[in-house]
Amino acid sequence: MSQARILMHTVADAASHTDNHAAESAVERQLSLAERLWGNGAVRKTLLILVLALLWQVYATILDNALLFPTLTDTLTTMMERIEDGTLPARALTSVKVLLMGYVAGILLAAALTMVAINTQVGTDFLETMTAMFNPLPAIALLPLALIWFGLGNGSLVFVLIHSVLWAVALNTHSGFLGVSRTLRMVGRNYGLKGFRYVAMILIPAAFPSILTGLKIGWAFAWRTLIAAELVFGVSSGQGGLGWFIFENRNLLDIPAVFAGLLTVIIIGLIVENLVFRTIERRTLQRWGVHN
Repeated sequence: MSQARILMHTVADAASHTDNHAAESAVERQLSLAERLWGNGAVRKTLLILVLALLWQVYATILDNALLFPTLTDTLTTMMERIEDGTLPARALTSVKVLLMGYVAGILLAAALTMVAINTQVGTDFLETMTAMFNPLPAIALLPLALIWFGLGNGSLVFVLIHSVLWAVALNTHSGFLGVSRTLRMVGRNYGLKGFRYVAMILIPAAFPSILTGLKIGWAFAWRTLIAAELVFGVSSGQGGLGWFIFENRNLLDIPAVFAGLLTVIIIGLIVENLVFRTIERRTLQRWGVHN
């Protein structure tokens, strides 16, 4: 009887060993080239963009009306021509310069408001009240007043950009600070951290996912506000960036150039999202272990 039990255990151990070996072999199986490529987010996004480009080309070819919807090849040809003559780079540089001025100013003001709000109850009440009042207000609606107050210059554009960035960044940053656990707060207090050091060493790292979300939203709001504002600003002053480039070519019925301007706006947005913000994520959120 004991020999039978020993034999059963031996058979069971052998079967278990075989199963474990098979499982390890399945785990250790080398992924194929197609699986490795599909697991790369950049490859998937590139394929998606190529599919959209193909659909654009096919639809425009079937429509066969360049005044309504030019083909991708016509748009790219026009874009290359405008890049070679320096028009598109100059307009894009003008837009990016103004955007950076408004974006940085909005971030600094949001940081100041959030610092006051996180340290005083009056500051919290002020930030919540101002956010509830002005966050729903479209930034472009303030452009007529900005033109009256600041005249026909970059000051008007910077003003509406600050409005589009300030409330989104401040709201997300403040919400992130409020979501920091009490344990982390107590750790900071036990180490004697106060004021700016407490915010910089405890609150910002813990709340950085919310802060980065606010920066992304602020960037998107600022970029589209700038393009829309440049349409009006360009009409008023006879100059401008990509928004004025689009409006100007629409008046000339150069629709491929209009699409070239829109495509430039999209490309800049993709570069900022996939290079700038992704790099920040890799060097902060993923390294700190707070990336979902």
